[in-house]
Amino acid sequence: MPDVNQHVNEHVNEQESNRIAAIDLGSNSFHMIIAKQLQGELRTVEKRGEKVQLAAGLNERDYLSEESMQRGLECLRGFAKHLQGFKPEAVTIVATNALRVARNRSEFITRAEEILGFQIELIAGREEARLIYLGVSHGLADDEGKRLVIDIGGGSTEFIIGERFETKVLESLFMGCVSYTRQFFPEGQITELNFHRAVARARRELLEIQQAYKAIGWSEVIGSSGTIRATEQILIDKGWSVQGISREGLNKLCQWLTSHKTIESIELPGFKPLRQQVFVAGVAILKGIFDTFKIQKMDYCDSALREGALWDLIGRSGHEDVRQRTVNSMQERFHVNQSQASRVRACALSMLDQVEKDWKLPSTARNWLRWAAELHEIGLSITHHQFQKHGAYLVQHSDMAGFTKQGQELLAVLLKGHRRKFPLAGIESLSVMVRQQVRYICMLLRLAAVFNHSRGAVKLPEIECQGKNDSLTLIFPKGWFKQHPLTHDDLLVEANYLKAADLTLIVAEDT
Repeated sequence: MPDVNQHVNEHVNEQESNRIAAIDLGSNSFHMIIAKQLQGELRTVEKRGEKVQLAAGLNERDYLSEESMQRGLECLRGFAKHLQGFKPEAVTIVATNALRVARNRSEFITRAEEILGFQIELIAGREEARLIYLGVSHGLADDEGKRLVIDIGGGSTEFIIGERFETKVLESLFMGCVSYTRQFFPEGQITELNFHRAVARARRELLEIQQAYKAIGWSEVIGSSGTIRATEQILIDKGWSVQGISREGLNKLCQWLTSHKTIESIELPGFKPLRQQVFVAGVAILKGIFDTFKIQKMDYCDSALREGALWDLIGRSGHEDVRQRTVNSMQERFHVNQSQASRVRACALSMLDQVEKDWKLPSTARNWLRWAAELHEIGLSITHHQFQKHGAYLVQHSDMAGFTKQGQELLAVLLKGHRRKFPLAGIESLSVMVRQQVRYICMLLRLAAVFNHSRGAVKLPEIECQGKNDSLTLIFPKGWFKQHPLTHDDLLVEANYLKAADLTLIVAEDT
């Protein structure tokens, strides 16, 4: 007779395994969403959010205050309770503009990672825009026609034109409700002059994208996140709109807001104090956007960055990992020798198969090794001299859809370190959580490059690989060194490079 309890436990475990989580460390708010993936759809299990206003803690030198960091860390302590039992590959945590700007971001991120137990990824503005569109597009009907999607955050505003699930143009501008509150309403005072100055500043920022966006065009405008949600709600409450945000309704709201002398004097039922504090600045930005793009009507979508991060996470485990498409595109752009890249990739992954358990490498290590192998020679498009350094620069400073800033830095370290001097300084600059695995991945990439130095379709022998702590033992067929003395010498040279990094390479022949 089957064990009923065992069956129930297996069912529970299966249900738990379907859970995924995303945290958005925004400039104004921190948000967490936990969902289950069921039959190709996401079902929200839990949503939490808190107005942290991290950006408000930035001083004139762009350092976060201890007070603002404590607000953020306290919020994350609450989130952490809900992430217990999650596997690393089921959680994505992204940080946006406030932490992009903060000079002491590494201090906050390190403390936050200790609380959460998961790595935090700092994303560039355009990557933030891509994830926002991914969230919005899954939250709307799959209709044809181009959409202009706008998301006003605490420190930046993202603008995306896309069609269905694909983006056509992405941009992130340095204007947000928290930063504009500091600039134009520092004491909570409202005048027509400071409000119009805020609108004018937004319009001036939009000049750099105005023509390009109008040239592409759109059939509908969608807004997401807190400012736009709050604006729509007020318009509905006051009878200035039935649904969405109209140009006429927005103008009435602006007139009503500027009739007050202070932000505190505005009656906004249901608004949390921190939302009310930054709302006027958010409306000023929205007014600037409406005026610049001649928008008549904007609809609201409840899905945004955190939902986009979840869909991106699902794509990574399926067949839609945008990062692979980005790598393929960079191979074409920089004229990579595909045959050589494939040989190095196959060799590196073959060694990884043998040592990943010994070295306790996470499943993500395979991706990083594969992408590094596929891109390790992009620097040759500039010059052969120290091409590993040029390749690292290209990876670190290109727009790479799907990759976070830390991800690009990790790839850059691997590319720079695939030959010659081992990249100790670069590895030390990475998150503590990934340093050890990067040392091992880099070691495998270097060896794969050594084995394929001839750049020909030379059949490699069956090499037995044994990993133990910081050492790697390679066992070759008997007599192979005598037949391939140059490769043997290269391996001995490589062993010296690795020794300087406290890594041990042992090469031996089968007895």
